[in-house]
Amino acid sequence: MAKEKKKIALSTKIFIALISGALLGVLIHYFMPNGYFRDTVLVGGIFYVIGQGFIRLMQMLVVPLVFCSLVCGSMSIGDTKTLGKVGIKTVIFYLFTTAMAICIALGVASLINPGIGISLESVKAADVTVAEPTSFADTLLNIIPKNPIGSMANGDMLPIIVFALFVGILLAKMGSKASTVSNFFSQFNDLMMEMTMAVMTIAPIGVFCLIAKTFSEIGFSAFLPMLKYMGAVILALAIQCFGSYQALLFVFTRLNPIRFIKKFVPVMMFAFTTATSNATIPMSIDTLNKKMGVSKKISSFTIPLGATVNMDGTSIMQGVAVIFIAQAYGIALTPSDMLTVIATATIASIGTAGVPSVGLVTLSMVLTSVGLPTEGIALIMGIDRILDMMRTAVNITGDAVCTTIVAHQNKMLDRSVFAKD
Repeated sequence: MAKEKKKIALSTKIFIALISGALLGVLIHYFMPNGYFRDTVLVGGIFYVIGQGFIRLMQMLVVPLVFCSLVCGSMSIGDTKTLGKVGIKTVIFYLFTTAMAICIALGVASLINPGIGISLESVKAADVTVAEPTSFADTLLNIIPKNPIGSMANGDMLPIIVFALFVGILLAKMGSKASTVSNFFSQFNDLMMEMTMAVMTIAPIGVFCLIAKTFSEIGFSAFLPMLKYMGAVILALAIQCFGSYQALLFVFTRLNPIRFIKKFVPVMMFAFTTATSNATIPMSIDTLNKKMGVSKKISSFTIPLGATVNMDGTSIMQGVAVIFIAQAYGIALTPSDMLTVIATATIASIGTAGVPSVGLVTLSMVLTSVGLPTEGIALIMGIDRILDMMRTAVNITGDAVCTTIVAHQNKMLDRSVFAKD
């Protein structure tokens, strides 16, 4: 009996929950009549409360887990020079893949022309939240926390990362003088990992409710006028995830990309359903360690950083959306406009919160930079939830590929673990 129970892995349960939730959602949308039971009790009540409750449980863990894992990671790397090398390599890689993602998106969208021939009346519009543009100087200054406790309370990840690195480096420098504090962080980190695994046991139920709610509200009718736009975004995401990332992985590490994808699929599915990079951090670190052989010294540093800085999927959506909105409104974009989009979207992706649909808010900054109407965002909001789920899966895959490459270059990758089935 014990053996039989072991056969159904958590990733399989999540996948079953994903498919069955989508099927139930579609059935509810098309075959259950509108009314109090469907809208208030089932979709807005049971599905909403359980789904959002699960997301909140994951978000509850993010700040203490990221803080402790970064303190432990920087403490165990110890040497400031090595940490600096790892940090610089990671940030350069993240910025490079983000710029590459936007170029792919602009190329794909220019070939598919998603906005040509679209009737603006046929698309369901929505209210738009416009982001206040932040100057590059302020973006840099915002990395330094005025109040670390305030940053933790607000979930501002970049300042938390900086403060955690500071604490970790100084603990390593102080050595045995600060052994009590070091042990506290190590043990608290273990506690957070245990808590994460405990929360993950209810992941299939949370995933089922999140997906069922999404599909019961959207159905397929909202997709039809937007199929070209969706197709362009999905194609660009697929090229980035299964083409660019895997090519980089093979070139830098000579690891088998297909094996990498197979091992990382459960994390991608989890990211797809939750649509939040931050909630996926614990699962990414654990999978990279147990299935890929990546040392937690590296992953506990690069993964939380990636969830904050590396938003390639979001950048792809922004690149395609710029072309789509320009074509829908009949506005021609010049080559210099395209370069502006690449630069603005790369900068906008830094410090974007790893929460659902935040890419739409930063998109307003990108549109403003090339003089496109921000009202255009309303055209794509109706179907953004599904694309947001795909974007998140791409974001966390990019983080994992970068982490594996950096671990390999710093001789912190156990290839025998990766080789195991």
